[in-house]
Amino acid sequence: MSAEAGLRAEVVAAARGLKARKLTAGRSGNVSARLGDGFLVTPSGVAYELMGPEDLVRVDGAGVPEPGALLPSSEWQLHRELYRARPDVRAIVHAHPRFSTALACARREIPAFHYMVAIAGGRSIRCAPYATFGSLELARNAVAALTGRRACLLANHGSVAINSTAAYALELIEEVEWLAAQYLAALAAGPVTILWDAEMDRVVEKFRTYGQPGTHDRTP
Repeated sequence: MSAEAGLRAEVVAAARGLKARKLTAGRSGNVSARLGDGFLVTPSGVAYELMGPEDLVRVDGAGVPEPGALLPSSEWQLHRELYRARPDVRAIVHAHPRFSTALACARREIPAFHYMVAIAGGRSIRCAPYATFGSLELARNAVAALTGRRACLLANHGSVAINSTAAYALELIEEVEWLAAQYLAALAAGPVTILWDAEMDRVVEKFRTYGQPGTHDRTP
């Protein structure tokens, strides 16, 4: 199997994983993987269960899709701008998970209520300001919110995760969804105690060597 064929299979598997893990509904959400100076991205409005590796759209570094391909995801600019800004990123997953989106609609970040917030790379999981879906403004807002992070919320929209593979990005966006659900439950229970900055910095550093050798890139 060629490198591109492997990437295509990985992106499709992650896209189908969004539905299997109940992280999105209908045909919303999108997944991509860096390829050369461009990227492979899921097509616009194609049901995940019907999507095959050949349906992914190859977009070049200028944002031009390959001739004769399906239309790329409406959020192709989000993917392009993130790859341009973050050379370390190899894959991106964007979705509309239930609890993450609820917090995003309240325009609330996820603070350090639990040490696992550090899985996204810092002391909090930021919420990017609102902009129309598919717009360059939305893409740039996400880039800013992801500075020094691997996940963020998008106001009145959903969430984004970036990582070294589509599988790891899918895993991270699911982790963020669990944190969003836990934070909403904590808010309902009463005042929430936030961990102090020095402790979160310590946890972020510990995550750098968490797990088995060769798996550290799944975390910040």
